[in-house]
Amino acid sequence: MRFLRHIGMVNIMEVVKVSAHSVPKSVAGAIAAVIRENGEVEVQAVGAGAANQAVKSIAIARSYMALVGVDLICIPAFTTVEIDGEDRTAMKFIVEPR
Repeated sequence: MRFLRHIGMVNIMEVVKVSAHSVPKSVAGAIAAVIRENGEVEVQAVGAGAANQAVKSIAIARSYMALVGVDLICIPAFTTVEIDGEDRTAMKFIVEPR
């Protein structure tokens, strides 16, 4: 699922949200598409299963982008997201070209 974060009128970064049930090849395609369009993407995952699918997706996206000569890097971090009115800790992965 893709979202665009805004601060005022300035676009910050598109967010791809990953669940434990996400298909890594599909998410990888979304990651590659956002990077081609915007140059970077934030991948968010809540829970161990979602983080696992996110990491697999990023690895697959790296191979997709390598075919066109782009070497991706991934910067992992923690963030807080609101789910059903409750704050949850999530993993975020900033993915961008080296």
